[in-house]
Amino acid sequence: MLIIGLTGGIGSGKSTVARHFETLGAPVIDADDIGRELVAPGQPALAAIVEHFGADMLDDSGRLDRARLRERAFTHPEQRRALEAILHPRIRAEIQRRIASLSPACGYCILSVPLLIESGWQDLADRVLVVDAPREAQIQRTVRRDGVTRQQAEAVIASQADRHTRLRAADDVIHNEGDLAALQEQIEALHQRYRQLAVERA
Repeated sequence: MLIIGLTGGIGSGKSTVARHFETLGAPVIDADDIGRELVAPGQPALAAIVEHFGADMLDDSGRLDRARLRERAFTHPEQRRALEAILHPRIRAEIQRRIASLSPACGYCILSVPLLIESGWQDLADRVLVVDAPREAQIQRTVRRDGVTRQQAEAVIASQADRHTRLRAADDVIHNEGDLAALQEQIEALHQRYRQLAVERA
């Protein structure tokens, strides 16, 4: 099984890229999805977050108030590190479990991890695929998608690896600064390449 580590800064278009790979038949393991599952009511990770950050991190239904937690974590670097210490080991363990459960017949899979490089998780992947976008595009997409302020979007970008660092770690790059058709064309070319690499490894 060839593991492709998909990463990129917030607002770069990782989710769009992952979805298109999935439509082409590649299994996708998404670290963000796993993180959301791990903080559902009754999960140990949610209890650990409440213990550290306080009960005001929960909404009236007892679910995690993600917007409030995000604001706390990304405006206080020490709080972000505390959150990562709670979530990252659990997410990594679940990623490894899911990789192990995949059928080799799939050929390759996409492992989507926003903080792949920042967390030092490149060892989970055989190749690193970076989705790259101009900083201003990242900011505008994040503000529009997440309903945050420009300042909050910039704070998240500042907490992540810069473009140079990310691109230096890349084996492959998708440039997301054009239209959807141009993006899909790059994805489909890589899909064919990864299928061939998987055959060569078998």
